[in-house]
Amino acid sequence: MQISLQQVVPDFFETGKSNGSQLWNQSLSFSTGENIHIVAPSGSGKTSLIHFLYGLRKDYSGHILYDNNDIKNFDAEKFSTWRQQNISIIFQDLRLFTQQTVLENLEIKRLLFPYHKESRITAMAKRLGIENKLTKLCSTCSYGEQQRIAIIRALQQPFDFLLLDEPFSHLDENNRQKAMELMQEEATERKAAIILTDLKKIDYFQAERMLYL
Repeated sequence: MQISLQQVVPDFFETGKSNGSQLWNQSLSFSTGENIHIVAPSGSGKTSLIHFLYGLRKDYSGHILYDNNDIKNFDAEKFSTWRQQNISIIFQDLRLFTQQTVLENLEIKRLLFPYHKESRITAMAKRLGIENKLTKLCSTCSYGEQQRIAIIRALQQPFDFLLLDEPFSHLDENNRQKAMELMQEEATERKAAIILTDLKKIDYFQAERMLYL
């Protein structure tokens, strides 16, 4: 799979705001098997970009293509199929079901779009230090714990692209590295791509390309 951007600029940008960007108003493509690190300060459109790529928003000029298919032409059913089979995401606001247990959040994703066996959930939770939270309500978990839950959830479905919107903001350096290692291992196993946005360069993210937004 390939995702291509052709002169994409958010509609809400002031004239000239995209000048100097290595992504906005450019023509470029991302392919499976590569890691792309997008770095930008707050207010540069990182979250908007991830939402554009996932098809949640269409308030931009230019074109975003999945394998030469312009996603502005997709209906809800077509988007659903692409997302189930090809694209997983970790939202900055996480979007967990807070009144469900951690395990229920993870199992819902795994059962809807199966990739791993149930035993992998426990193994991933143990690796990221939240195994003892599996039977707890998500609402009782800290934000850092919820970020790790969202990371594990995103890995339960098939994907060619994993979209990450500042996924480590509430994790210490040790837990960031553990989470990044897990995601990179999963992406390598699937020959998938990771597109990671953050405020600064993450040294332990093994990116083939770094773009400044």
